[in-house]
Amino acid sequence: MNYTDALAYINDKDKFGSRLGLTSISKLMELLGNPQDSLKVIHVAGTNGKGSTSSYLSSCIKSAGYNVGLFTSPYLERFNERVQINGIDIPDETLGRITSHVKEAADKMVELGLEHPTTFEIITAIGFIYFKEESVDYVVLEVGLGGRFDSTNVIKSSLASVITSIDYDHINELGDTLAKIAYQKAGIIKENGIVVSYEQEAEAGDVIKDVAASLDSEIYISKNHNIGIIQESDTGNIFNYRYNNHYLESIKISMIGEYQVYNASLAITTLLVLRDKGLIDITNDQIYTGILNTKWNGRLEVLKREPIFLIDGAHNVQGIEHLAKALELFSYDKLILGIGILKDKDVDHMIGKLIPLADIVVATEVNMPRKLDADQLASKVSKYNDEIYVEKDIKNAIDKAYSLANKNDLILFGGSLYLIGEVRTLVNLL
Repeated sequence: MNYTDALAYINDKDKFGSRLGLTSISKLMELLGNPQDSLKVIHVAGTNGKGSTSSYLSSCIKSAGYNVGLFTSPYLERFNERVQINGIDIPDETLGRITSHVKEAADKMVELGLEHPTTFEIITAIGFIYFKEESVDYVVLEVGLGGRFDSTNVIKSSLASVITSIDYDHINELGDTLAKIAYQKAGIIKENGIVVSYEQEAEAGDVIKDVAASLDSEIYISKNHNIGIIQESDTGNIFNYRYNNHYLESIKISMIGEYQVYNASLAITTLLVLRDKGLIDITNDQIYTGILNTKWNGRLEVLKREPIFLIDGAHNVQGIEHLAKALELFSYDKLILGIGILKDKDVDHMIGKLIPLADIVVATEVNMPRKLDADQLASKVSKYNDEIYVEKDIKNAIDKAYSLANKNDLILFGGSLYLIGEVRTLVNLL
């Protein structure tokens, strides 16, 4: 199977559908020899900050001289981004070869009268096989959706279960309260394991603590009051962090936004806990280097200057609130907002948080079936802003935003990770 054939097979969503549960992925991995069982995994779940936290962890582990696999979703511009080793995407040829191997196992399942694995189950299997083949030292494994019934949770054990900030998202699948959502996220916790959690709202935090206690797992909280932010700017942050008897001064990150300080602190806490337990050999200097070198495209990322062209993948209310706060770091005359949202998101509340900050709005559409029609989006936006333009084509939306801007303005595109991936590709070609 070549690369093109592999992508066609993987992305055949209409054929393979989507479902939560571990029965199918467990059988698939069994037929593939259970490569995941030999991997040292740091498992990351949560609503916001999963990708950034995973990237911080991966970068630090790499800086310590290890070979580290990173599994994330979704991708921004190219599928291969989802499976990396030491920051390098899985090669096209390798993806084709491994996908062919996974297809053989999937076809065998169908022969046995079982359901065909889903797209995400196939991708999860590809990642595990690749990491096993390349004998990585560690794997940072980001959950796709939820945790308890997510395909990545086929692993029997992990070095640590890391839980980032929990908020309302995917309510239909995970539940309509923070407690229900937290229960699903806490499903990655293993018996007698290690749990490192963001400092959650009490409703979510109590559930995580209860699940950890029921499994005799040790839990460590990355507490915000141990963070001292020294400097925030539109190029990054500097902060101090204290954890038990460890004190790290003047930690520099190149990612923008106060929330990235909290994501970085969660990653640092995880590494310090693992180091204290003899599960990883990493120095403070290597942590400093790894944190500074961490990049996570699409999260408050400045693509151009004069005018500033900013993209952000915030796609729920908490993410929009973080974005709104981060905009205070920038100096500009007008904010020109390009926005596209999926119709199954909390659209009204997202719009209510973001639109009042904009001077001009360009409504566009995400290139996928779940998109919210740009005319419908514009109608909702009109409650908060009078100057609205509708450009259903993303390239035309970018051109319109530029035509409305002067060099002292800020152009922001956001509302969906799927939107900004295409925006990033197009703007970087300009």
